[in-house]
Amino acid sequence: MKKFFGEFKEFVMRGNVMDLAVAVIIGAAFQSIVSSLCDDIITPLIQLIISKVIGVNSIDEMTKVLNVGPIQFGHFISAIINFLIMAFIIFILVKAVNKVMSIGKKKEEEEEEATTKICPHCKSEINIEATKCPFCTSDIEE
Repeated sequence: MKKFFGEFKEFVMRGNVMDLAVAVIIGAAFQSIVSSLCDDIITPLIQLIISKVIGVNSIDEMTKVLNVGPIQFGHFISAIINFLIMAFIIFILVKAVNKVMSIGKKKEEEEEEATTKICPHCKSEINIEATKCPFCTSDIEE
């Protein structure tokens, strides 16, 4: 059972799964902005144009004819603010997950032993057990 949860954790913590989850959430939030733009701004503007074409002079008469309300900039601004708040929260969550993932990676990197060293003469990377540099043929002191 422990192995199963370990595999599940590894699957969820992979970058592409997190990216997909973020994309779905941001897409759903952005959908509300598009809906608000259409419902609260574009539709009433079309209503205004149609009312002028059919000769209706007042917004009240136009609303009765087309059954659509006035332009609602407040709803649209509210949708944008909701999107920004959600995007900010997701940013913080992803940053926290990345930090947790990097802590695990740092422990793994610290556990690995060094297998190479740098030649003091030519600054090339050489095997840690080498006594002579294969690039510049200098003797390497330990």
